[in-house]
Amino acid sequence: MCGVDAAAAARGCAGVDGEDGPGGVPEGALAIRIRDELGELFADERFAAAFGVRGKPGISPAQLAMVTVLQFAENLTDRQAAEAVRARIDWKYCLALELDDPGFDFTVLSQFRTRLLDHGLEELALDLLLATLQDKGLVAAGGKQRTDSTHVISAVRDLNRTELAGETVRAALEALAVAAPGWLATAIDVSDWNTRYGRRVDSWRMPSSKTKREELAGAYGTDGYALLRAVYASDAPGWLAELPAVEVLRVVLLQNYTRTLTSNGREVITRREAEQDGLPPGRLRVASPYDLDARWAVKGEDLFWCGYKVHYSETCGTPPERCAPGGEDGEVPNIITNVAVTHAAVPDVAMTAPIHQALEARDLLPGEHYVDSGYPSVPLVAASRRDYGVTLISPLLADVSAQARAGTGFDRAAFCIDFDTRTARCPQGHTSSSWSPCRQRGTEAIVIKFDTTTCAPCPVRAQCTTARRGGRQLTVLPRELHAAQQSARAEQNTADWQAKYAIRAGAESTMHQAVTACGARRARYRGLAKTQLQQAFSAVALNMIRLDAHWAGHPLDRTRTSHLTRLHLALAA
Repeated sequence: MCGVDAAAAARGCAGVDGEDGPGGVPEGALAIRIRDELGELFADERFAAAFGVRGKPGISPAQLAMVTVLQFAENLTDRQAAEAVRARIDWKYCLALELDDPGFDFTVLSQFRTRLLDHGLEELALDLLLATLQDKGLVAAGGKQRTDSTHVISAVRDLNRTELAGETVRAALEALAVAAPGWLATAIDVSDWNTRYGRRVDSWRMPSSKTKREELAGAYGTDGYALLRAVYASDAPGWLAELPAVEVLRVVLLQNYTRTLTSNGREVITRREAEQDGLPPGRLRVASPYDLDARWAVKGEDLFWCGYKVHYSETCGTPPERCAPGGEDGEVPNIITNVAVTHAAVPDVAMTAPIHQALEARDLLPGEHYVDSGYPSVPLVAASRRDYGVTLISPLLADVSAQARAGTGFDRAAFCIDFDTRTARCPQGHTSSSWSPCRQRGTEAIVIKFDTTTCAPCPVRAQCTTARRGGRQLTVLPRELHAAQQSARAEQNTADWQAKYAIRAGAESTMHQAVTACGARRARYRGLAKTQLQQAFSAVALNMIRLDAHWAGHPLDRTRTSHLTRLHLALAA
C-alpha cells in the first residue's frame, strides 16, 4: 500500500473529538498534521554532505530527521521511536512509508546523529523549518523576541573530587587494557590494581572517616602518577600517551594534586587544597572523565548542577502585519528561532552577541529583544543597536556599591560628572582631583578620585566612603555609555517600561514546555556538541507542537486556570 493509502488508513483509525481511534491514533495527530501542512519538510539533498553517494542506498536521511523530530516531540527513546515507525500508522503517513514497511533497527538513529555531528549539521533541521515558516509568513525579521536560559544536567554521574580521581584512573586503565593489554600486564600488577579499580567508584560506599577518605584520595593520586610514569617511560610505545583517556588522567591529576620533592629526593603527592594550593576556575576544571565538556555551576543558594546551560530565543508579541488566519484572534504562534548550548559556567552576558550573530545568519534579527538582567551590559546595549539594529529591552544591573546597597549614603548618582572639564563634584560641592581613563575587564572606564585632604575633614565622610585612608573613588563609563546607563536606569523605574517589559515573563512558560514535553533539563547524550543537537531537535519539536495547536485552532493555554475559577466560570455560564 502506498503513502496515499496510508493517509486514508491513518485517518480511518483516528478517533473523534480527541479520542483515540481503533488504531490508537488520536484525532488530528501531530504527525498527520505536519505532513498535511508542511508536506515534505526535509529533503535528502540537504543532508548529502553527511552521506555517501556510492554503494547500496540506505535509509532516507530526511526520513530519519523527521523520525528524530517526532521522537523528541513525544520524548521517546531510540527503541520506542523505531517501534513507532514500524507500528504506528500516523508516523508512516508522515514519513510517506507503506503500511507494511518493516522500519529499521533503533541503532540507526544513533548513527544518524553521529553523521550530523561529524559534518556540522546538528542545527540543519531547525534551519530548514525556520526557512519554511519564513516562506509561509509565520516568522520574520523584526518585531519582538525574548531569550532565557535554563540548566541542563549532564548524562554522567556527579563525582566529588575523590571519586573523580579514582574514576579517571579507572577509565585510563580500561582504555589501556583494550588498546595495549600485553603492555599493561607488564607495567602494573594487574591483580592488585584490579582490587581497587575493577569496579566503578560509584558501586561502593566511600569511607565515613575523613582520615580514610584523605588516604584514599592520596592513593588515587599516587596510582595515577605511577601509571603516567609507565606510559611516558622511554621503553613504552609512544602512541599510548596519545590515548584520550590518558590525556584526561594527566589533566585531572594536574588540576587536583601537587608533587613535591623532599630534601632526600623523595616524591610527595598530595591533593590540592583551595586555600593553600589553589584550584583551577570552574570553567576549566574537568568534572567527569566521560564528559569533558560538562562543568559545575551554581545559581542562587539552592541550585547546583554539573552539565550545561541552554538558551532559547522565541518570537513574541506578534505584530499585526504577521498575523495569519486561524488560531486565536488570527495570531501566529510563538516560534523558537534559536538555541544555544554552553557549558554551565558560561555567564548569560557572554551569549548575547553570539545569539544575535546566529539570528542574523537566519535573517531573523528582532527589532526589540527582551532578556533578563543577566544578558545585557551597557556596552552590549550600545553594540547591539549599532551592529545589529537590535534594541535590548532589559533591566540593567543596579549600582552595587556599599553606599547604594545601604540606601542612606552617597552613591554614584549623587555625584555630578562633567566630561568636558574631566571632573566630578560631590554632594558637598568639592571637586575631584584625579581623572584616569583605563580598561577594566576589557571595558573602557574612568576612575575618578577625590583628594584625601578634601575627604578627611568632611562631616558626611561616613556616608560617602568606607575607605580608612584616602578619599572617595568613583568608576564610571565613558560619556556616551554613562549617559545611556543613566537614561536606562531612570526609564526602567517607570510604569510604562515595566508594563512593556512584562512580555519577557512568557519565556518561563517556554522553559516549562521544553522541560515537560522534551525533557530539556537532562542531557540525553554526552558532550557539548551532542547536547546542542538534542536541544536543536527539541526546538523543532516544540515548534511543531505549537504549530499543530495553531493549525487545529486550539492554541496552547496562555495562563493556568485554577479549578475554583473553572467552577466559577461554569456556574456563571
